[in-house]
Amino acid sequence: MTKFSVALSLLLLVAQATAFAPQTSEKSRIMSSIQVKLSTRAADAVDTSAPSATQTSSSNTSVAPVQQPQSGIKRERILKEPALWEYNFGLQDPGLTLPHGIEARVTAPEKYQLTEEQIQTLERDGVVHIKGVFDEDWVEYLRAATGYQVSNPHFWAFAGTASKLYDYIQRNIWQTNKAFADFYYHSAMGHVLAQAGRTDEIRVSTDLLMVNPNKGFKWHQDNQNGPITWDEGIRFWITMDETPATYGAPVYLKGSHRNTIVDEQAVFVDIEQKGLEEYKDKLLEFRTMPGDMLIWHPKTIHKVDGPSDGIWTSYRRVLGGTVAKAGSLYHDKRGTGGVLSDLGRHGLEDGNKLSSPFFPIVYPSFDESEAKARDAGTVGRDPRDIASKIGGLAGKASGEKFSSFFKVLGSQAK
Repeated sequence: MTKFSVALSLLLLVAQATAFAPQTSEKSRIMSSIQVKLSTRAADAVDTSAPSATQTSSSNTSVAPVQQPQSGIKRERILKEPALWEYNFGLQDPGLTLPHGIEARVTAPEKYQLTEEQIQTLERDGVVHIKGVFDEDWVEYLRAATGYQVSNPHFWAFAGTASKLYDYIQRNIWQTNKAFADFYYHSAMGHVLAQAGRTDEIRVSTDLLMVNPNKGFKWHQDNQNGPITWDEGIRFWITMDETPATYGAPVYLKGSHRNTIVDEQAVFVDIEQKGLEEYKDKLLEFRTMPGDMLIWHPKTIHKVDGPSDGIWTSYRRVLGGTVAKAGSLYHDKRGTGGVLSDLGRHGLEDGNKLSSPFFPIVYPSFDESEAKARDAGTVGRDPRDIASKIGGLAGKASGEKFSSFFKVLGSQAK
């Protein structure tokens, strides 16, 4: 927790000076051509015949065995933590060409049809695995965007990276990296999530670029969903890599989105607690592949186990987050851990309709004025709101509510 506190302090100190003036960052961290291109296949994923989804009646949560070095070679991280002076500020643009002949900010978003069975699976189980939503062209686009980002780390990734949660993690990546904004505007993501949520509008509430979750995340539910309620949101993962055979596969408790036991402010979940008996033995494990999507209800309890030694020798790159369905309202979450996914100065007040360039519409189509606001650098975190919103966590009551989040940070650092 110490590193997180330092990171948070630096965040507040530097934010006032940097604000969000649009600027193009210089490349600050040199990676080998292999690292920039990034492998198309996880080095540790040797069992390509393994099923992509498995249901089991066991609640065994034993840790995977320590990965042994082959031929006496020491295991080394594929991605190193950047030094403080290597971080960048402002807007970033990798200058990537969109696939399929798409013209940025002109071409309509693509579509991908779900089946009724897939939608009902999400509603019944609280999670669904949609295979092959994005083809090789889109996967390579996302890998290139991610490769650029980890080579040019943004300051907004500092706190998460310093906490050792991930090798690289950045919230609201679309606000600073144009390639991810264009992906949301033009890919089939919005259409897929609109069908999954049976809604005619999708807005991005908050997102995360996540690279290699170190020792993983134990059983938890998601409360960093932006300023919306559980039922207003849909969680998503878009995977760029093959899941290793022995770790890294997300595991969900089937139907646990219907539980009435776990507090809304909780992050970690003790699945042995009273009231979760009907869910704790119903495990759904998904070994995702490049281009797949996982979609789940924010309340669905889940975990991801990383390598037991915390060292990823291959990439596990995921673009994930929460989208808001039509009719969603803005909920001011000051005083709770949920505020960390809402640090922009958008002017919305509690109970307002969630309509703002800070929460861009991506389905049925992106909004040109919202995209221009993003490109002008007027959409992003604001030092005044950071101070006021995070400052609300200082009180005893809110501190107790927020303690579960700090426990997550502390556990991952061990």
